Order: sequence, then C-alpha cells, then structure tokens
Amino acid sequence: METRELGALWPVSALTLGGGGLGQIWGPTTREEAIATVKLAVDRGITLLDLAPLYGRGEAEAVAGATFEGNWPSHLRVTTKCMIGASHFGDIAARLEASLLRSLATLRREQADIFFLHSNIHPDGYVYEGAPEMHERAAVSWAVYVGEVIPALERLKTKGLIGAWGITGTGLPRSIMEALRGEPKPAVVQAVANLLDSAGGMRRYLEPPEPRNIIRTAKNNGVGVMGIRAVQAGALTAALDRPLPADDPEMQDYRKAAPFRALAAELGEEPAHLAHRYALAIEGVDTLVIGVKNRRELEDVLDAEAKGPLDAETVRRIDALGLRRQVPRIPLDAPL
Repeated sequence: METRELGALWPVSALTLGGGGLGQIWGPTTREEAIATVKLAVDRGITLLDLAPLYGRGEAEAVAGATFEGNWPSHLRVTTKCMIGASHFGDIAARLEASLLRSLATLRREQADIFFLHSNIHPDGYVYEGAPEMHERAAVSWAVYVGEVIPALERLKTKGLIGAWGITGTGLPRSIMEALRGEPKPAVVQAVANLLDSAGGMRRYLEPPEPRNIIRTAKNNGVGVMGIRAVQAGALTAALDRPLPADDPEMQDYRKAAPFRALAAELGEEPAHLAHRYALAIEGVDTLVIGVKNRRELEDVLDAEAKGPLDAETVRRIDALGLRRQVPRIPLDAPL
C-alpha cells in the first residue's frame, strides 16, 4: 500500500481503518468479523486505526483491544476522540482526561498516538440556527477552545498519554482554518474529502462548507490531513444500504450524485471504487479514513486503492458534472 507523510508526524498508509463500521454505525456485524477485519487491514498494510468511544458506545475500541490483547504491533498507530459541549464547560480538562483514560483501558494501550477534539469550533457568540442542541453537546466557542481545550490537550501530551492532538474539521470553516493557523496548532485535522464536498448530516451550520480550503490551509501550515467521508455515508455508492427519509442529507446527496453513478457506469467502474480513488487524488489528503464493517467491504476498498489515485482526466470529467456546486441557502429566484 502507498505510504504518505501525515503532516509533520510520521509515515502513514494511504488508507486508515475507521471505527464507524467496527462499531456498527454503518450496519450490523459481529465482534468476530470486526476483529477479523482489523487483522486483515493490518496484514494488508494499513498502519492507522481511527477510533472513538462514541463509535458503537465503545464497541469499536473494544474490538481493537480484543484484536491485539495488549500486544499492539509496534508500527500500528491509533487515534481516539472526545466530544465537548457547553454541558461540560467548567470541567473540560477532567472530561478530556477521563474519556481518554477510558479509551486507553479499552484499547489496552498506555498512549493514543492522536487525540481528537470531536466538536465543532465556532466564533464567540455564534448561534447554530438550525441545530441549537449543538451548543450543549458538541460545540465549543473560540474562547473556550483557546483558553481551556488547547491547554488541556497540551497537558495530556506532556503527561505522555497522547503523542499529538488534532481537531475534527467539520465545524465552521472560518474557525477551523483559524485553528490551523494558530499556535499551538493541531498536528492533524480530519477534513471532508469527497467529490461532492459534502459532510452530509455532519454539517450543522448554514454557511457554505469549504473542505478544499480547509485542506489547503492545513497543508500551508504543516498540519496533517485525514480525509473523511470519501463515499459520503453511502451517497456515492451504487445503492444506499439503509432506509432513509427523503429529506435526509445523505439521501439528498444520493439523488444529487445520480450523474456520477451514470459516469461510473460509462467508465465500467463501481461508484464506490471511483469515489475512493477520487478522494485519494485530492491534493493535500495524507490518508483516507474508510468506514467498513467486514472483510468483504474492506477488500473492495483495498482493491480500489491498489489501482492508485484517479488520473487527472477522470477527475476533470467528474468535476465537470458540477456536483461540488453548493445549493444556495436562499433560492436564487426567491423574493427579497
């Protein structure tokens, strides 16, 4: 498997095994199959696992812990995450450390290589007009991020409990990019990397998303990039594997992607293969987090990676479909 540099940290495989599938977020599997999937991933060259306690209420981390039983391969690295919101203010450092220690116990490790703040970062005084619950459970203001979160993460690094820390880059683009320019800055950002430039249901703000600008800002400031949502939660596959209401963001993206599926058929490619190879070709993406729940799905993505990133002409044809254009919040013909 291709190896790339993850920012200023260390070499990493082009694919990272994500914990969503292992934690059964993307459909049912068994503990035995999930363990076999992790083993196959490592055998085939994957060197990073991207996990979190919220993936299946600890199941993804339990799978990894059971796979290696405390004897982790020396070359294999792991991430974990913690979500912070206003309900945790006043006790942020304690929450971060407690979450991390629980994860390490489940993983049977003494250190996480990267610990992610899995919250939206937003300007002071910002209001999530369409998702007010974000403030309580999954969002931190700029003042809290700088004044409390960063010092707490730096202390965890000093204690040796983490090797580095990062942020999930699906919050307000202006705040994410400001964080990537700051000091101290995250070592890694997880950024949307798909041909729609869409985070689907993860996007809880109304402003336009700017995933390519986030990736560009990260690279300009020496921050590693872990690409996420290569197939946009199934919207860029041949068929969604679960029923969704018509107004669900993933269903809306699935309908929007119909021209992409037509192009994939013309090229004789599976849409998911094409989508993964497109994401691997996005400039600045160091490793692509994949969400698979069994060995069959993993083999499919491994086959796509083995073909290499898409050539420039195929990328141009996909981009020419116009699927990255964002729908205006107010219709262009709406009365003022």
